[in-house]
Amino acid sequence: MPERADIKHPLPHASWETRGWWEGAGRGEVVLQQCRGCQVPMHKPRSVCPTCLGTDIEHFVASGQGTVHTFTVTNQNQQGGFAEACPYVLAFVELAEGPKVLTNIVGCEVDEVSIGMSVVVDFVAGERDDAEAFAVPVFRPA
Repeated sequence: MPERADIKHPLPHASWETRGWWEGAGRGEVVLQQCRGCQVPMHKPRSVCPTCLGTDIEHFVASGQGTVHTFTVTNQNQQGGFAEACPYVLAFVELAEGPKVLTNIVGCEVDEVSIGMSVVVDFVAGERDDAEAFAVPVFRPA
């Protein structure tokens, strides 16, 4: 069996709502948002709190620690950059701060991943031809 390659993630492009997330990842940080009104941390980045509908939103740097909430092993994907990496793990990781992020689990064999497993963030940066410094957050066993 040939050795698995790393996933070659598409280069992220930030909107005005997601810029804090992507720029944080480019610095090696998980940047979440929190509503100043109800204090609920959130992810996906947005301009309105999904809990209280408030618009007073702030960014903060999260711990980068979490646990695997659920996952699947992807054995087949025809998309370039992903096909060569099969099998790989696609997971929802529940961050220590509460929000869940959709991500990949790296740094271990696919059969070593389990629900409840402690993980820590890592970042995959791709070469860009613009001035942006974005990266894709992935998680590995803690």
